[in-house]
Amino acid sequence: MTAATPLPSFGGFRLDGKRALVTGGGRGLGLAAGVALAQAGAAVTLAARSGAELEMACAAIRAQGGRADFLVLDVTDSAAVRSAIESRPPFQILVNNAGMNRPKLLTETPDEDIDAVFALNVKATFYVAREVARSLQAAGLPGSIINVSSQMGHVGSPRRTLYCASKHAVEGLSKALAWELGPAGIRVNTLCPTFIETAFTASMFEDPAFRRFVVDKIALGRVGQIDEVMGPIVFLASDASSLMTGSALMLDGGWTAA
Repeated sequence: MTAATPLPSFGGFRLDGKRALVTGGGRGLGLAAGVALAQAGAAVTLAARSGAELEMACAAIRAQGGRADFLVLDVTDSAAVRSAIESRPPFQILVNNAGMNRPKLLTETPDEDIDAVFALNVKATFYVAREVARSLQAAGLPGSIINVSSQMGHVGSPRRTLYCASKHAVEGLSKALAWELGPAGIRVNTLCPTFIETAFTASMFEDPAFRRFVVDKIALGRVGQIDEVMGPIVFLASDASSLMTGSALMLDGGWTAA
């Protein structure tokens, strides 16, 4: 190598000048994603149904020096999603995080659980991604859509037939959408966490047998922590992952490697 040899350049993980939308952004993984994006320089909009929770979250982000506002929105309402996103400038980053789980044996799962889980985990993901993509295409802008899936989008597990079905659907949606939107420079990937210590999982981990089951399935021998989601979110949102689309980023501690 000589002094005249050109070196490759790395754009880094900064998101300055970009707008980001995070659904389910008032707590847990969604809030962590919003904080991480704001710390990387993005102007973040947190969306959820609880205005008071969102207001406190945005105030905390702004107190750190970040830029954040909020949007009270039921993402299962297609018309409301369209109206909210059409009325704002395009979001170059979308974190489709809103989701739920109602773990039961299939034979004990009522229709209302099937409807509720698919409405939030699958249909709402369609609704928000569709409107963000429309807005980006109309403006001729590239973007990054991050659909929060799960390790359960790649494997099966007892009492999670419904949840697994919904997350496998998100995986298929994301792969197809990557091909549809790739020519427009819009990337679509999934983030697939294992069990993370949050309010969402707290009641599950009250059962010592369940915690042992989870830990025994994780090669690292421990449950994930909320801050461990933040780096992968910024990676997928930034140009550091510019050649990555239609992929699943496994954040499962080795669960699916077995």
